[in-house]
Amino acid sequence: MALTKEEKAKLMGGYRKSERDTGSSEVQVALLSEQIRRLTEHLKAHKHDYHSQRGLMQAVGQRKRHLRYLHRTNPQGYSKLIGQLGIRG
Repeated sequence: MALTKEEKAKLMGGYRKSERDTGSSEVQVALLSEQIRRLTEHLKAHKHDYHSQRGLMQAVGQRKRHLRYLHRTNPQGYSKLIGQLGIRG
């Protein structure tokens, strides 16, 4: 279920601010969103996998904290990011 190096690099490519950017909030939110999507698909087939459910809740909380920080520090970047990822109405 973990992302491979190639998948991470491809995903980071669309959200990084510079060539060496791997840790900005935008990149982290994008990676967490992909992880959440994969865990959600996994849990549709394995409803009683409670360890994965816990991991999903942790990832959702972490993404929520990153989004709250991004909204506070860069509202335009926040709006752009949630539009690209399609995670909010």
